[in-house]
Formats: sequence, structure tokens, C-alpha cells
Amino acid sequence: MAFINENYLKLQGSYLFSEIARKVREYKEDNPNAPIIRMGIGDVTKPLVPEVVKAMHLAVDEMAVASSFRGYGPEQGYDFLLNAIVTNDYKKRGIEIGTDEVFVSDGAKSDTGNIGDILGTDNIVAVTDPVYPVYVDTNVMAGRAGEFVNNLWNKLIYIPCTAENNFIPEIPKQKFDIVYLCYPNNPTGTTLTKAQLKTWVDYAIENKVLIMFDGAYEAFITEDDVPHSIYEIEGAKQVAIEFRSFSKTAGFTGTRCAYTVVPKELMGYTKTGEKVPLNKLWNRRHTTKFNGVPYVIQRAAEACYSEQGSLEVKNVISYYMKNAKIIKDGLEAQGLKVMGGVNSPYIWIKTPKGMNSWGFFDYLLKELNIVGTPGVGFGPSGEGYLRLTSFNTLENTIEAVERLKKISL
Repeated sequence: MAFINENYLKLQGSYLFSEIARKVREYKEDNPNAPIIRMGIGDVTKPLVPEVVKAMHLAVDEMAVASSFRGYGPEQGYDFLLNAIVTNDYKKRGIEIGTDEVFVSDGAKSDTGNIGDILGTDNIVAVTDPVYPVYVDTNVMAGRAGEFVNNLWNKLIYIPCTAENNFIPEIPKQKFDIVYLCYPNNPTGTTLTKAQLKTWVDYAIENKVLIMFDGAYEAFITEDDVPHSIYEIEGAKQVAIEFRSFSKTAGFTGTRCAYTVVPKELMGYTKTGEKVPLNKLWNRRHTTKFNGVPYVIQRAAEACYSEQGSLEVKNVISYYMKNAKIIKDGLEAQGLKVMGGVNSPYIWIKTPKGMNSWGFFDYLLKELNIVGTPGVGFGPSGEGYLRLTSFNTLENTIEAVERLKKISL
């Protein structure tokens, strides 16, 4: 008899984006000619930039020749990519990170979920609310979330990020061991200044709290006082794991490449209080359960850091941020309350007329043929909001804003 992990039975319904896909599919079946514009799931529309494609072609050619063919590579990543990451994402910002502190993977989503493998199930976990669903669902799967009562997991600590506190998370009064911070934030598009993030780092150092810092959208930052890495904050290497991704930065959503930084000075603790380096544990987990990102993909990721590749990637990011500005300006001109869109590709909208999140989702889908993401899908504090992304084409973005002008306020 094979016993199951019964925590999976506690998961609520389907994964948020699967539910959205189902609703859109059913509507499309009934209305096959509906000109739907998708601004819900944060997938990109621009192709891989030429320099990245060139690197992939060269790598494929290498794989076709016995003398340059590569089979299993190092699970942590090839040195050429690790060195490019360390040099460009950290040293250029005055941050010292070793190549043996960087772990290349197939996605930040994977790593933010898998990181729980090296952490005890008795840890008290705090999440900002609204929150990227993976942080919550993977802790449910592991058994850290408790029971779902009155739309909340009773073992998780929710940190409300609302209009009342300007979407800035306040450190909870309750004891907690782990906290997830995503900045620029998904879904609200908001950010923390260096001073605001320092407050969290200082608290974590004093209270031995582990910060899971998701920096997947750092490339979209436009304002000077917004940190691109948590390691810009003094002492952060003692308390933080950082997750980064090429998905939105360079259009790798279907190509899959990311990395996680686990500093060697970052410690976890046994139940008797003995210090254990988390770098060592993550390396063991990573090399046991993962065989590495394909060589061709890692060469593609490396090309993002070349002079030409970097320029091309930045141009794509500028394209999406132009879309974000069009959406933000258009909605604000209608009198809607909007967050994000300045340092992030996400626009967080307060629903009109007191509509709930799914009600506004249905209205946009059926009346305007626009797909967004209902805010309540990101947590209780997301009720009454909806997220739009700027990852569609410029033409579709302009058309969507024209349709959004038809919202009856």
C-alpha cells in the first residue's frame, strides 16, 4: 500500500493560472471569434533577442561534433555562465559573491518551491499578502501551512500589503522563522527602497530569520533608490537567499533558465541550535535531484551579458515598460486607482464600483475580451484588485487600453 502525502489534499482548488486558463478556454469555445487580448499570465511575447539566438545556434553546432559535444554538465552550472552572473549582476554593483554560491536552475519558480526541501517543517513561515501563489502552495505541500480556515492557512503569518500601508509590508509582531519577499513585487508591482529593505535585513539578523528574496523582476527597476539585489544591504548575506530569473528579463519563459544565490555565511540551525551552512545543504539537494540546465540554454543565458546581448535585452525590457506606462496612464486617466508599472511589468488595479476580483475578471473577459488576473487569487488582501501585465505586444496594449476606456465607472 502506497501512502500519499496528505498535505496535497489540503490544496485549494486548482493552481490560480490553471483556473484562469480554464475560464478563458470555455469562453473561447462559446465565442470562437472573440478577439481576446491576454494580459493575465506574465508570459512574454517578444522573441529571444538575436544575440541569444546566435549563441544557441553556435552551441547546437558544438553539440553536433564529437570533439565539442557535451553530455552531463556540472549540476550547479557551467563556469562560463557562473562567472558572467557574478561579474555582471554582483561585482558591477560592488557585491562580492562567489561562483560556488550561485546555482543555475530551470526557473525561479522551481527554486522558490524546492528550497523548502532543506528546511524543517516546524518553521513558522510569513508571506506578504497578496503573494505569488507558489510560496504558499509549496509550504502547504510540505506541511508548514496547517489547515485552511476562513480563507487563511492557520500556520502561516500573513503580512497585509494594502493601500492603507502603501503596500509596504510591516514586520509582524508574531515570531516567525522564514519570510518571503518579492521585490519588485508580483503581483502589485510595488517596490521597497533600500532603507525599507534594510529594516527587514536588520530584523532578520537580530532574530535569526531567513529571508527568501525573489528578485525575478530586478531588470525592470527604473528608480535609483530601489535595490536590484538584497545583497546591496549590509549584512544580507548572513540571512538571505536570492532568486533570479532570465524568464522575463530575456524572454526565457519557454527556454527555462534561472539561478539562486545561497551565500556561504548563511546558516540554518539544528533543533539543538547547531549552525549548519545552507549552501552545503542546497548544493547536496541540487546535485541529487537536478542534472543541470542544458549546455545550449546556458550559452544562451551567457549571451545576455555580452555587450550586444545586454543592449538587445535592455531594448526588450524598455518595450515592455513602455507598455506598462501606456496601461498605467490610460487607467489613471479614467480615474482608476493603479499601482505598479514604474519598476515592474505588473499593473495592480483597484476594481471599480466595489466589484470583487473574480467579478471584474469576468466583466473584462466577457464584455471587453481582456484577460487579467483576479487579485484574490494572490491572497485575501488581493480581493478587490486585478493584475494586468505589460508583456503583450504594443499594438495589443494600445487596443486593450482603448477597450478599458469603456469601463463604466
